Amino acid sequence: MPSRRYVQGWGALSLAVGAVLVTTAAAQDPAPGRAAVAAARGPALLTVGTCSVTGGLCRVPRTTVTLDAPAPVELPGVATGPVDLALRTPGRLTDVTVTDRRGRRIAGRAGGDGTRWTSEVPLPAGGAYTARLVLEEDRPGGVRRRILRLAVRTAKAPVGERLTVAFGPGEGAPGRTYGVGQPVTAQLSHPVPAAEPGARRIVERALEVRSEPRAEGAWHWVDADTLHYRPRVYWPSGATVRVRSGLDGARVTDRLHGGRSRPLTFTTGSRVEAVTDVAAHEMRVYRDGRLLRVIPVTTGKPGFRTRVGTKVVLGKESMVRMRGDSIGIARGSREFYDLKVRWATRVTWSGEYLHAAPWSLDAQGSEDVSHGCTGMSTEAARWLFRTVREGDLVRVVHGYGEPMTPFGNGYGDWNLGWPEWLRGSALGVRPARPGSAGSPLRPAL
Repeated sequence: MPSRRYVQGWGALSLAVGAVLVTTAAAQDPAPGRAAVAAARGPALLTVGTCSVTGGLCRVPRTTVTLDAPAPVELPGVATGPVDLALRTPGRLTDVTVTDRRGRRIAGRAGGDGTRWTSEVPLPAGGAYTARLVLEEDRPGGVRRRILRLAVRTAKAPVGERLTVAFGPGEGAPGRTYGVGQPVTAQLSHPVPAAEPGARRIVERALEVRSEPRAEGAWHWVDADTLHYRPRVYWPSGATVRVRSGLDGARVTDRLHGGRSRPLTFTTGSRVEAVTDVAAHEMRVYRDGRLLRVIPVTTGKPGFRTRVGTKVVLGKESMVRMRGDSIGIARGSREFYDLKVRWATRVTWSGEYLHAAPWSLDAQGSEDVSHGCTGMSTEAARWLFRTVREGDLVRVVHGYGEPMTPFGNGYGDWNLGWPEWLRGSALGVRPARPGSAGSPLRPAL
């Protein structure tokens, strides 16, 4: 008997910490006969318990209650795994619907014999829930059908450390627009080391990303307290991206419970790409696949080669002071410089820009003379500055420099192939439905 598994809304119950429970504690109906029929006339009994972990066995003790009892059942402590309901009197549960106080449904699955229902996620701490059960009982002359209810509460999370998340980019103010290459970042308030894979799975499933139009994507653990999320092939142009945490009330480890985190919303603009061909000494700028302009450029000379690969615009500065000692060039050396540079578009934290370089006009289009930046005329740099935005793509091809690193010096996320990106997920699976965002193991809201 399948139960409805679709959870509606954007509330705290999206923390999705597990796959479907497998349990060996199935309730056994008494043998059919007069005793079973007589028992069916009495009150319906149900046991309520939690499971140690998602996919694990249910804990004891379990509480046996009478359905339609006036007092709610309170689960002891913070629910550490799915909640399990098992029928203890003859009959079959033909439908089970569990909702929170706001009417949102909790994902769950019924046992094949109609005597058990198990939630697919732990119930967050401090919540109140109502179970509506349809019970069928064999009676003389036919089948009796009853609709019964049960109230369940979960205890408040103990006082202790709270795991919260700060999402990026920026402040996430509604209406802020970024380029289609902008990754989503999640900075955790406490580290979750790789040595705790179960905790990482709980965290990752609770971090929800949705885009409209939809885009297949996944999280990648950069380190113990940082995750990045990116689509498989960039965001769609004109998309709205919403990011939220469902960790509030969740038990992550024995000492760590989820707290509230501020959600993030941003939109994407057109797909703008600036492609620098080092060998040809030119940059081609595209918008949604249409060539806008070809710009003669100069890139890094030997010893200061421009990094190759895909980068993302980090920010723009109409005037920036550039000094050689910021990249390790000693003062007084032949290579040292100290310049005020106009129309600078940043692509790495270490100081690589696309900027105006009026001192190298003779070399632009024919020779590489910079210290790693991409230089162009003042007019072209001003045009580029006004054309691109944060999150737009900058690709360097046919070059001689080191590859752009995926993390640590800007957003080099796109330099990882999709299979390699997925290996950084704690879930260890590929998102199933093309066009969807997030993990297929996370019950939908």
